[in-house]
Amino acid sequence: MPRRKKARRSPRAGLLNRIARSIRAALRWAMVGLAAFVLALVVWVAAYRFIDPPGGIYMWQEWRRLGEIRQDWVPMRLIAPVMARSAVAAEDANFCRHWGFDVVAIRSAIEAGGTRGASTITQQVVKNVFLWHGRSWPRKVLEAGITPLVELLWSKQRILEVYLNVAEFDTGVFGVEAAAQHYFNRAAADLTARQAALLAAVLPAPKTRNAARPTDFLNRRARAITDGAATIARDGRAACFGG
Repeated sequence: MPRRKKARRSPRAGLLNRIARSIRAALRWAMVGLAAFVLALVVWVAAYRFIDPPGGIYMWQEWRRLGEIRQDWVPMRLIAPVMARSAVAAEDANFCRHWGFDVVAIRSAIEAGGTRGASTITQQVVKNVFLWHGRSWPRKVLEAGITPLVELLWSKQRILEVYLNVAEFDTGVFGVEAAAQHYFNRAAADLTARQAALLAAVLPAPKTRNAARPTDFLNRRARAITDGAATIARDGRAACFGG
């Protein structure tokens, strides 16, 4: 009985098979790389729940630009409670009620035509500690992924503590302790309600606003923040951070 000849595989089929194997291998390595990145990110975020962050890209850029910066890290117990309430009232009144994104504020910002900010304190911590400043899509995507991770792994008090220690209050002045000394020659623990409100009013534009020499606008803004801080203390919106 004659032997049947093996069908010869065409060069085109062999090429397609090699391409398919290469694609599958690349996808496997991509998945491994993505898993490693996610794991490293989780470990990084989790570590800062217990370790005080050394700063961030923006702080490093300012240090390079200015030659020096001022920052003195203080734990939450050494920050006047009214300062914590003032920062929340000024920047994120629903801080205790959301998980990183304030949907109500986002909706209001959209209705206002994008002229009003909707960034929460958690988002600002992510930007200042883990990312860079700017409006690029890669940064926004990373921020959207890291923000809920921070909310999951950190307490609200820790989020606010980190925020108050890395926020910029004047050119080269980072953190509430350095800001209190810079503007009022006193420790963050000794800030009055008025001083805390002025510092909170500076936060959106620290390079153009001066808490020691407030304009009429800054005075009005500080009064509104004082009222807001008292309101969130009364209605329980400060409970999550011990305010």
